Amino acid sequence: MSVLDPETLFHELNGSEVSGFAAIHSPVHHSPNGVPYLLKPGVILLARPEVNLDGLAGFLDGFDESLHFPEYLEDPTKLPKGAQLCKVAGQTCYMSFGRGRTFNAQADRYFDNLKSSGHGSVLEHAAFSFLLYGVSRSVTHELVRHRAGFSFSQASQRYVSGRVLRFVERPEYAEDEQLHALFLQRIERAASEYAALTNRLVELQQAGSTILSAEARTDLLKKVRQSARSALPNETEAPIVVTGNGRSWRHVIEMRADAHAEVEIRELAVRIFLCLRQTDPVLFSDYTVEQLPDGTHTVKTEFRKV
Repeated sequence: MSVLDPETLFHELNGSEVSGFAAIHSPVHHSPNGVPYLLKPGVILLARPEVNLDGLAGFLDGFDESLHFPEYLEDPTKLPKGAQLCKVAGQTCYMSFGRGRTFNAQADRYFDNLKSSGHGSVLEHAAFSFLLYGVSRSVTHELVRHRAGFSFSQASQRYVSGRVLRFVERPEYAEDEQLHALFLQRIERAASEYAALTNRLVELQQAGSTILSAEARTDLLKKVRQSARSALPNETEAPIVVTGNGRSWRHVIEMRADAHAEVEIRELAVRIFLCLRQTDPVLFSDYTVEQLPDGTHTVKTEFRKV
């Protein structure tokens, strides 16, 4: 296995960064009959920490002048906001704001000490929110099992229109001509069956059937879609917004970007890691990326289970 530079891989995967917000987008493809599908996960950083260091002044000014606590705000080295927040939290534990503290220029050493000691609670202060798309319902069913430190909001097949229906092709299918052809046939059939079921259910309701009795149009559409969705395979795209703290994201990376993880969710976890490292290289500097013999990637760290 060869070790890769994370930033180089980020750009090779068409990663981009605007105002400190990283993203790796995924193009949309279409079957012969126009059914949209995606081959890779799309990852968009929606939110990251913001820090008000100036607000510490009133607190730091209240201690003995010989401690020189206010000088903490004069540190010339600027850190990513998440790392700075976690560093303030960690230094609060020991009230290490004076001249003997670890300065920002040595932040990597500071966080390596925390990680090697297993003091991961400090990393829980920095939260990062992503919109993930180009992910199948199979993948999101696995992702939402990571409950601690996470919040999830996912597209509901009960409420969204069939016009936004898209599918996700597994990596194995894209590599084989016959499997790819079968995938295209399957998603076209699923989209067609979904449309036929939806139309028939609406016809029944309009004809006065009690199967789908509803007091309002919104309720009717919900009942139609919750019935018709039974035709949709696990390959249906399931966009999801996920918010997690730094410690929780590290756990996902270590579990899901591991070489033994299932390949579809591993490709997602690698992209999440690349965006996190691009956004906050201090908190995620200890990871290395390696290319596996099949061309996919894995992420490793010596500081597991921080």
